[in-house]
Amino acid sequence: MTSLRKLGSSDLEVFPLALGGNVFGWTADESASFAVLDAYTAAGGNFVDTADVYSAWADGNRGGESETLLGKWLQARGNRSEVIVATKVSQHPEYQGLSAANIKAAADASLRRLGTDHIDLYYTHYDKPEVPVEEIIGALDELVKAGKVRHIAASNISPERLKESLDFSDREGLARYVALQPHYNLVSRDTYEGALQDLADREGLSAVPYYALASGFLTGKYRPGTTVDSARAGGAAKHLETERGRKVLAALDEIAEAHDAPVATVALAWLAAQPTVAAPITSARTVEQLPALVGVAELTLTDAELTRLTEASA
Repeated sequence: MTSLRKLGSSDLEVFPLALGGNVFGWTADESASFAVLDAYTAAGGNFVDTADVYSAWADGNRGGESETLLGKWLQARGNRSEVIVATKVSQHPEYQGLSAANIKAAADASLRRLGTDHIDLYYTHYDKPEVPVEEIIGALDELVKAGKVRHIAASNISPERLKESLDFSDREGLARYVALQPHYNLVSRDTYEGALQDLADREGLSAVPYYALASGFLTGKYRPGTTVDSARAGGAAKHLETERGRKVLAALDEIAEAHDAPVATVALAWLAAQPTVAAPITSARTVEQLPALVGVAELTLTDAELTRLTEASA
């Protein structure tokens, strides 16, 4: 039985890999999405991450497609109480920003699409520095008091704004962020390490990193001279052009061979072992992609292996 991890100061206990819902209704249709969700939960997974904007960027989509598919699946399986649902506010084409009115309207729209009466973890997707933290936290607190949201979190926020938000919550006795969703992986460490990670550590917040596999680069499928059929191939392949990318890949190959494990599993295991990290987020378009991801729950790297990867990625 995989041990679950406590999320910050909340009562949420999560599987050490969050399943990203950005592909649902985009590169994974309904049947593929249901199959991936079934396989993830069958492997012990209980933490699904989506956003109200997923996937407004795709032709013919309006935003909310991912939440709608997830809601249909939850209803079909009758397992809402067993799944921790995280979604986000601020980027949906019809619900832009973090004004109090928008936060509350967007939450109601997400609840309708998800077919549920509560969101377990509700993130501000991108901070909007022009909106006072008092307004943002005040609106989120109202949602918590109304029972529509269990816990609140922040994504893409500066250390200064995060500290200001936490201080306001503490001072006024309002709902407080329990988690943070930063961009963080073996080839992008300065996007989290430093002031933001230190603050999360001091304040007892858990990190749930996105781009955990660097758009697929850290799966090891991108190699010199190879072509990968993926919507994100361009972003991933650029890491091959850097010395750090090549050194990280070499270290991952070596450790993966020692454990007879996929490269992706090793990359996620390094991330899951970093201070404050509760569960990296990764998405899967197909059931076949899933074992390498959920394998992080069973793989523990040695101190020497963690150091090897940390040094390669410096």
